Amino acid sequence: MSWWTAALRLTGLGWFVALSVVAGIVGGYFLDTAAGTKPLFILLGTVLGSVVAFYGVYKMILPVLYGSKGRGSDAPEKRRK
Repeated sequence: MSWWTAALRLTGLGWFVALSVVAGIVGGYFLDTAAGTKPLFILLGTVLGSVVAFYGVYKMILPVLYGSKGRGSDAPEKRRK
């Protein structure tokens, strides 16, 4: 993998994390406005956005860590009976 491919992948990861957290906060804000409970849904949206962001980063980084084959591809295939 060349350096510019890695740089583009990291830039994409940064945008994904930022948009996930911001989407959670904005969604929580609108739910708080509708329900009249100011801090509750903003905090829940922040937590949910962070969980989604870190899970997405984990799934996007796996091909880089284990190559293009994916995780567990070096294990022998199971034979079907």
